[in-house]
Amino acid sequence: MTTPAPVADPAGAAPGLEAPAPQPASRRPRRAKVLPYLLGLPAVLVLLAGMAYPLSWQVWNSFREYGLAQQFGQDPTFIGLQNYITLLSDSGFWTVLVRSVVFMAVTAVVTMVVGIALAILMKSIPGWSRIALQVALLLAWAMPIVAQMTVWNWLIDDRNGVLNYVLSLIPGVDMVGHNWLVEPLSFFAVASLIITWASVPFVALSVYAGLTQVSEEVVEAAQLDGAGGIQMLRRIILPILRPVLVILLLLQMIWDLRVYAQISLLQGFGARGERYDLLGTYIYGLGVGQGHFGVAAAAAMIVMIFTIALSWFYVRELLKEDQQ
Repeated sequence: MTTPAPVADPAGAAPGLEAPAPQPASRRPRRAKVLPYLLGLPAVLVLLAGMAYPLSWQVWNSFREYGLAQQFGQDPTFIGLQNYITLLSDSGFWTVLVRSVVFMAVTAVVTMVVGIALAILMKSIPGWSRIALQVALLLAWAMPIVAQMTVWNWLIDDRNGVLNYVLSLIPGVDMVGHNWLVEPLSFFAVASLIITWASVPFVALSVYAGLTQVSEEVVEAAQLDGAGGIQMLRRIILPILRPVLVILLLLQMIWDLRVYAQISLLQGFGARGERYDLLGTYIYGLGVGQGHFGVAAAAAMIVMIFTIALSWFYVRELLKEDQQ
């Protein structure tokens, strides 16, 4: 008598063996995905609590009229987009906007070039001199803005300034009594120099930190292939540091677009007027100086849109770097 062959399980299990019981799906990956959002939630709530009211109040003010009647206690009236129309139809606003964008671009690029050069120098020089340079950069970066501007005012003073005295030592050059803050071009050149001097330490130290992470094997391989210093910098080091450099450049552009304190203090040292304004001082003059708080709020909203546009590129680069 023959024994019947075992029947295969329709689910595909081996003959004579029971299929294992289904295990419950693990919740660990889902928790891992939710955890970063939970950790970041307190910071987001704090930012919303600190910014929601003033930002909403500023947006609401940009749609209302503030004039002479409001200075005597009358409530501001809602006028819709009239403040924006008034502002965008003013040629003076566009002049200040273009001037601010050019100032931002020039200052940010110069800051990046000088910062990268100093970072490369720190990587090349011996330990004791590198530490001295890093300490000097930290001291310059930590100096308060008012102290910075006081020192620079002593340097460029038209009567007793060190800069005019040193330049006058050159044969055929007489700069004694020259005021660097009278002409708008020299005014903004001095402002760009001051802001660059204050921003270079951050860029230099950040790029130097990135240079320390460049693999020595990659550098040695490039040297064996005959790459010189310029070629190695252009084709090896800078491409490796590109994520860091892009983020630093975007941060510098955002900061230089919103600069206010240095320009305002320089105006206090020298000439004043619309020819010496950037967006920060222009908005302050509209609101506090002339009492047009509605138009000033509209201008502040436009600057915020520009800043958010630049910040979006910054956030996108951060996301790309995180994915890589």
